[in-house]
Amino acid sequence: MKSDCFDVRWLGRIHYEKALELQERLWTERLNDEISDTLLLLEHDPVYTIGRTSDRSSLPEDPKTLPHPLIEISRGGQATYHGPGQLIGYGIFNLRNYGQDLHTYLRALEESLISLTESLGLSAQRRDGLTGVWCEDRKIASIGVGVRRWVSMHGFALNVYQDLRGFEAITPCGIQEVAMTSIPQELPDSEVTLERLAEVYPMHLQAALLPLRCAGG
Repeated sequence: MKSDCFDVRWLGRIHYEKALELQERLWTERLNDEISDTLLLLEHDPVYTIGRTSDRSSLPEDPKTLPHPLIEISRGGQATYHGPGQLIGYGIFNLRNYGQDLHTYLRALEESLISLTESLGLSAQRRDGLTGVWCEDRKIASIGVGVRRWVSMHGFALNVYQDLRGFEAITPCGIQEVAMTSIPQELPDSEVTLERLAEVYPMHLQAALLPLRCAGG
């Protein structure tokens, strides 16, 4: 996995807490210009996360009833679920290099995932007023980013061949009656693997970020 614009690291399956610790360390190193922009690609053991919000309506009344651990983190947004078979991407990027605009960066992440799924023959798109990637009214990828001093953390989760039952215990991303989907549900004959998507995804992200990099100087 290579990119001309950023370093790429494939971590395989990793506990959420370990990945979060790594992100924090890399964030400090990127802030101090000790490393280049870095993309982490991985999958997680089953876990729920929720961002910085006083609105907990995306969780059950008693979060202790969740079937997997719940972790509060520094990204924006409501609760989501991560599990095996889901491609996770965490970007440790200095957004001063990409237009210094969080919303533009979010749109670039969406564009990269739309491009990736289109390369498989799957039609995906944005939905007005919502962050993420959709197949009609079904959500296939979630995005949540945290930024401090213009260096980003967290990123996206694409449902590759994931068991989606973990989403049933929450209101994913706080969207009522949202239907989650995955690549096999949309493309039953697809033989794509998570590892193969991890190999090709960086070039889709690089293409989506390139205009921002040019604009950022």
